[in-house]
Amino acid sequence: MEGASNGGMLYHEIQELRFCAVHCVNTLLQGPFFSEFDLAALAADLDRQERQVMLQGGASSGDFLPGESHNVSLLGDFSIQVLQKALEVWDLQVIPLDCPVAKPAQIDPELENAFICHSHHHWFCVRKVNGEWYNFDSLYAAPQHLSKFYLSAYLDSLKRSGWSIFLVRGNFPKECPLSPNGYGQWFTPDDADKITKLCSMETARPKINLSSEYHCQLDYDENLNAAIAASLMDSFPAVGSVEASAPQNENKNSEDKAT
Repeated sequence: MEGASNGGMLYHEIQELRFCAVHCVNTLLQGPFFSEFDLAALAADLDRQERQVMLQGGASSGDFLPGESHNVSLLGDFSIQVLQKALEVWDLQVIPLDCPVAKPAQIDPELENAFICHSHHHWFCVRKVNGEWYNFDSLYAAPQHLSKFYLSAYLDSLKRSGWSIFLVRGNFPKECPLSPNGYGQWFTPDDADKITKLCSMETARPKINLSSEYHCQLDYDENLNAAIAASLMDSFPAVGSVEASAPQNENKNSEDKAT
């Protein structure tokens, strides 16, 4: 049996603004591999490709608003296509659980390694780490251990509640430098279990309204929103332009936590 990855530690990120997609990707990879600016760059690239296809299909430049994106909002909501693109860097496939190719995972989910769950613009992953399953929802204070029996029941419960579930397959990173990215924290399984037991469900989850429009009553960081908006605008100096500058992460001092 292979040794425990990352020395047996669990990587978890706490909810920051609407960056649950960032947290989902990083906890799935078990390390601080992506920032919100990295995903914004991928979103901008996807938007350029989509616009080019539409222009080739007969759309005119007037059909697009400057800075308009279908893959990221100015508040940081990212599309499933962005998550797929990020995970493709690691040669990981994101497959809807209701696809025929994912049928074995529907029957025996414990034989897989990771799932992405999505509803109302909220993303989180359920991941097997060192042979044990954990819920890495960024709305929780720490990773929550899931038994193999409960895993199947939990995924079924999410599906019945209208959540979209995606299977992730491929070669996951084995190691990650144990360095923080401002959002993340490393836990031993014992520490994660202690925190989970100390926190009731209500205290572990910040008071966030996951309505159909995901109207979070959060005090957003205006500088960060402006940076993302500027990055998107820079990516589309003119419709159909050949080159666009990718967003750069020059300032990651986002201090307003979701409460």
